[in-house]
Amino acid sequence: MKTMKKVFFYILVYLTVFSNILMAKESTLDKIIKNNEIKVCIWPQYYGISYIDPRIQRIVGIDSDLAKELAKDLNVKLTFVKSSFPSLIKDVTSNKCDIAMFAIGNTEKRREKMRFTTAHLQSDIYAITTKTNKKVKTWNDIDKNGVIVAVAQGTYHEPIMKEKLKNAELIVIKGFKQREDEVQAGRADVFMTDYPYAKKMLEKTDWAKLISPENNYYLTSYAWTLKYSDDKLYNRVERFIKDIKRDGRLLNLAKKNGLESIVKLK
Repeated sequence: MKTMKKVFFYILVYLTVFSNILMAKESTLDKIIKNNEIKVCIWPQYYGISYIDPRIQRIVGIDSDLAKELAKDLNVKLTFVKSSFPSLIKDVTSNKCDIAMFAIGNTEKRREKMRFTTAHLQSDIYAITTKTNKKVKTWNDIDKNGVIVAVAQGTYHEPIMKEKLKNAELIVIKGFKQREDEVQAGRADVFMTDYPYAKKMLEKTDWAKLISPENNYYLTSYAWTLKYSDDKLYNRVERFIKDIKRDGRLLNLAKKNGLESIVKLK
């Protein structure tokens, strides 16, 4: 009897260990297929990228459109997960989502924590001021004594402008809306942003004025991010990116969202 109990005990241990090994080897892509769901992190305030349109209460933009295409290619359901630039790294590395798809600037600091896919967009840095601002009329007026430049915390503009600015005062604002408020109220002269967000300011406000660099200032590639351990999912997403660049889906969706001037097809 004791011998039989020992046999059953060892069988149970063996099955438990074997099951754990199988579970450990199961990739994120395997889980996505098994659960029939891919969870995609987005920032729902990113105009042209993954933006909740208040008129229709739906998420619109190139990356939300491409997330739908990816889910369709994988033949699984799509679930959007709310994220933001300040919480991006934590959201990706803690399995809050399988992949983050909201035009994430490829920076060294972010690469230390997350794996970037091949870029599909590329943007320079732009400045937004008010139509009535008397200090800043051109790009060359920005980095001068007495000028206050705002950036949003957690964006790639923060470290770049800390390095670039020599004379102007830089202030780091926690929220994107607060950044706009500082400029509109005159407490800051400009805020730094990218092409999609600058486009939003011109289309959605009557006070914003765009200041563009005369030459390339700091071009940044935009891509999606995953955990470093997700090789199988990464390779599948890379195949998807090659497909959408080759079959015209990327260009068509860029045109649909007014972003054809920053699309990266090669």
